[in-house]
Amino acid sequence: MQDLFSKFMENAVRFEQDSRTIRVKYKLCVDKMDGIELHTVMEAMDVAGILDYSLAKAADLIIKHAITPAVSYGSPAMFAEDVNQGSKGISETVLKILPSQDCKIVDVDGDAIYARVIQVIKFIFKHICFENGSWIRSFGRLTWPRISDIIISKFLSKVVPEDASKLVDFQKIVKCTSEFEFSLKEMMFISASDGKDYRLSSFSENVEVHFAFRKKTEILGKARNSLLQCDFSLPQDYTSKGPLLKNDGMAINSSNQVVDLIFSSERCVVSKAASQLMELVHQTLQDVCLSSARVALEFYHAVRDAILLYEAVIPVKLERQLDGINQVAILMYNDCLFLSQEILGLAFEYRTDFPDSIKEHAVFADMAPRFHLMAEEILQRQIRIVIFNLREAIDGADGFQNTHQMQQFESAKFSIDQAVFILEKVHIIWEPLLRPSTYKRSMCMVLESVFSRITKDILLLDDLAAEETLQLQRLIHMMLDNLSSLLKSLISAFDSNAKSEEDTSRPIDDLIPSLRKIRKLGELLDMPLKSITSAWESGELMSCGFTILELKDFIRAIFADSTLRKECIWRIENVSLY
Repeated sequence: MQDLFSKFMENAVRFEQDSRTIRVKYKLCVDKMDGIELHTVMEAMDVAGILDYSLAKAADLIIKHAITPAVSYGSPAMFAEDVNQGSKGISETVLKILPSQDCKIVDVDGDAIYARVIQVIKFIFKHICFENGSWIRSFGRLTWPRISDIIISKFLSKVVPEDASKLVDFQKIVKCTSEFEFSLKEMMFISASDGKDYRLSSFSENVEVHFAFRKKTEILGKARNSLLQCDFSLPQDYTSKGPLLKNDGMAINSSNQVVDLIFSSERCVVSKAASQLMELVHQTLQDVCLSSARVALEFYHAVRDAILLYEAVIPVKLERQLDGINQVAILMYNDCLFLSQEILGLAFEYRTDFPDSIKEHAVFADMAPRFHLMAEEILQRQIRIVIFNLREAIDGADGFQNTHQMQQFESAKFSIDQAVFILEKVHIIWEPLLRPSTYKRSMCMVLESVFSRITKDILLLDDLAAEETLQLQRLIHMMLDNLSSLLKSLISAFDSNAKSEEDTSRPIDDLIPSLRKIRKLGELLDMPLKSITSAWESGELMSCGFTILELKDFIRAIFADSTLRKECIWRIENVSLY
């Protein structure tokens, strides 16, 4: 019986290769049984429970010659129906498969493709299944898994967007896919209750999720690779001659690594890692503004995770360099400062264009303080390392004792030279890279530690020979002469930062109190006792930072006990009462 009915269906539904036509006959003839109605055959197969088996070949034929060409992305087929009407009614119907007029048609919106598939299925529903819901459902069970696979492989998978800007267009495909399946459900071609039949909607909706996840992984991968591969070198067109910024705020160097600080009138040079990271962040946030709520949320989290990768990767990668005096640490400081300000600006720049669903939940400002804190920690660590190295150098002078002896003088001179060398190294690294205001503040802190330490050591000496005072004076003058270019750079920093909030009108001696003191100490070392006393009485020495105890001990160390010394010390003590 099954074989017989299969023969009937082969006779009823045929594909003619030459004319590319699917022909459905209503009067069938099999094994000398002539004039059997197709509708009668369908009813008999349904009663016998062999409808699925008997329709299998017809289903294969239609999928191969009609559905597949209909879904062909880029060069789809077109269809035309024709009904042959005889004296005794309709004798046959045909579905002509016509080549597309334009071989370059691209149905990105899906409407035309789905319309062609619907046209084929309606043809089946009307002319093979005779608009019987049970029969078309049986035909659907046979063909829908394969039809949906064809649609996914030949159409949907080919229009998956490559970037977020195309996701809005893909939403149209999601919508028309859902409408397509709804039409099939109305014709009972697919089940109204079986979720497995909604494979196309599931795929198209999940495309968005998979796209978002893939892009998030891609974004984080790019960020991580950029951070790991960056060697923290300076831009190729970078020049170390003079400060990075001019008075008018324009950078001397033209590079993507010379960046504006959005909440400051200054610029700074950053690493390629930070520059590329923020470029990636801005690109992604632009995509957020163009994306659906679901994708936008993934991108938003990708941005936060990418920014935080800097904190996770760079300090570990650069741990050894951070323990030395080098440009890497300063670039990292600039990176963190730059990132902290950029992060604060992100919400202002993009929030209004975000999808409404994440507009209130998108927060970036919470990350800014951690980068600002990291920047300060890096800078303070550098300052501590510099000061530690300077103290070690000055320790070699052994308190500047007995400098009238050649060996001790050379030892003290070597220590001073080492300290000057360290300061010049810091000057060369810091001035071109740090903002003028930061360079000024940091260098003044370092110089204060050097000058105060040397001044303190000399004032602690308790018995100085005349030759010894001259050698100490020579050491002070030599050190200040060697640091003249560094001190001039600080004056330049004051000028270039004249518009900042800091009080740059103050003399350099006010910002480095021990500088005035060590200069005056150099004068005191060969000054007569009466002149020293007069300088105290006039308040000059007190304004330079000397205390009465330091001055009395200094006089006792240089001048022998005498009536004049006692008188001068008395005058100094007397002045101190007022």
